[in-house]
Amino acid sequence: MTRQIGRWLPILDWGRTYNRATLASDLLAAVIVTIMLIPQSLAYALLAGLPPEAGLYASIVPIFLYTIFGTSRVLAVGPVAVVSLMTAATIGQLAEAGTAGYAAAALTLAFLSGGILLLMGVFRLGFLANFLSHPVVSGFISASGLLIAASQIGPLTGLKSQGHSLLEQLWSLTTQVTAINLSTLLIGGASLAFLFWVRRGLKPLLRRAGLPPRPADMLAKAGPVVAIAASTFAVWGLSLDQAGVAVVGAVPQSLPPLTLPSFDLALLRDLALPAALISLIGFVESVSVGQTLAAKRRQRIEPNQELVALGAANLGASFTGGFPVTGGFARSVVNFDAGAETPAAGAFTAVGLALAALFLTPLIAFLPKATLAATIVVAVLSLVDLSILKRAWGYSRADFAAVAATMAVTLGVGVEAGVSAGVVLSLILHLYRTSRPHVAEVGLVPGTEHFRNIHRFKVETDPAVLTLRVDESLYFANTRYLEDLVLARVSGETSLRHVILMCSAVNEIDLSALETLEMLDHRLRDMGVTLHLSEVKGPVMDRLRRSSFLDHLSGRVFVSQFEAFCKLTGRCASQPLGPHAKR
Repeated sequence: MTRQIGRWLPILDWGRTYNRATLASDLLAAVIVTIMLIPQSLAYALLAGLPPEAGLYASIVPIFLYTIFGTSRVLAVGPVAVVSLMTAATIGQLAEAGTAGYAAAALTLAFLSGGILLLMGVFRLGFLANFLSHPVVSGFISASGLLIAASQIGPLTGLKSQGHSLLEQLWSLTTQVTAINLSTLLIGGASLAFLFWVRRGLKPLLRRAGLPPRPADMLAKAGPVVAIAASTFAVWGLSLDQAGVAVVGAVPQSLPPLTLPSFDLALLRDLALPAALISLIGFVESVSVGQTLAAKRRQRIEPNQELVALGAANLGASFTGGFPVTGGFARSVVNFDAGAETPAAGAFTAVGLALAALFLTPLIAFLPKATLAATIVVAVLSLVDLSILKRAWGYSRADFAAVAATMAVTLGVGVEAGVSAGVVLSLILHLYRTSRPHVAEVGLVPGTEHFRNIHRFKVETDPAVLTLRVDESLYFANTRYLEDLVLARVSGETSLRHVILMCSAVNEIDLSALETLEMLDHRLRDMGVTLHLSEVKGPVMDRLRRSSFLDHLSGRVFVSQFEAFCKLTGRCASQPLGPHAKR
């Protein structure tokens, strides 16, 4: 019972060994992440089309819930750029930003996303994320980063960016170019330049000044706070808001309110598919970050429990004025580098954000939206990795096509279509590869009991025996390909008497494949050829025994390919056989 409870509540595991040293490390990490998360939360709320305080609300209760249910020691949960963009793209089609309907739709989207993730975790469906290939996810995130950066050109210049695709956004900005607000452009440009310099140049400068590496890195991470403070003071002191500079405005001084998502059936229906896509992308991004950071400390995370934790976090956001959340890459890396030891660092971060929501919000009334836009641009450009196109082209043309198509659809149509294309292309790519399995004709390596591809090695063969090694599990999509290949190879070979399917790489034979093997056995028998199997794995053999296939098989099932070769040729391996020339 204790073990079962501990599986669902990981806090009971790490909480038993919590001590003062761990507390000190977690508190330090929490202070640093809180400083970083305040501007990010505000910015990502605006990116999602919501009031800035929604970003703070989405970063408080969800973090507490992840602390209780999460298995990663350093993952920092909250609003992230890609999910915020997907939220805006989804809800923008159903309601106008700034309206009560828009806010209700955001809560409902978080509720649906949380419910989907929670159900996936309870039924242990984390494996579904494997159907999104890493190259496709990388291409989608890179394209989304470019799309997000383009969407912030409007706030950086005082223009109104419109459209869901890159071309639509750029065209809408082009038609307004004469309306650029110079004050906004100056603030946005200065903030961009400063933040880029902070990211690349501040840490080396501090190191040259004699500061140790870790404090220098932490100070560099606090760069956005400096930009926010300076630009806010400038707008307030120079009354730039009266010159057309868009500011955040009054932000409520309060803890997250209790809210309810909408249970309107039409809205639930419209949001169901986008919620599923947001859940999938958010889970893949979160688990990828969590596993990478856990490996550095020789720890591990449990993907199915992560589904439960992220589901709880999103449900918490839906009932406390937030929007969909997931584990963020940048803040998790900062949390890791700052020395966080347990998820309690996240809980302390939530406390810091709650204090900010209570006491600091009056200070950001004059915060220019251009500075927040600059914060978003600098953050998302680190997600853009166009080198994936070069790597994919050099390694696999199929992967390149999938990545390029995902990026093109995301940039040309929008994020929802892009992630849908990514899912479909990942599945198509998997089906294409497995529907044409690699099947090698093999022979005996002289002086050994090993069998290798006749086109790659000098091996021994026998004209009466054909051995084909099947390098893929057999299922409905590839059995016809195998049947055609075997029959084509056997046709015209009058001396051939035996065909051996070497099954060392076959982990599964489904019912469709079993029926195809039965049909293949009948056809070979009509041609005077006997079908044999070798090196069948235990679980596969267990299933074959539960069918009548073995009772009617014309040949035998051999434990090893070496045994099959010796028995069917009538000669042991030590006797001379004709070497097959390397082709």
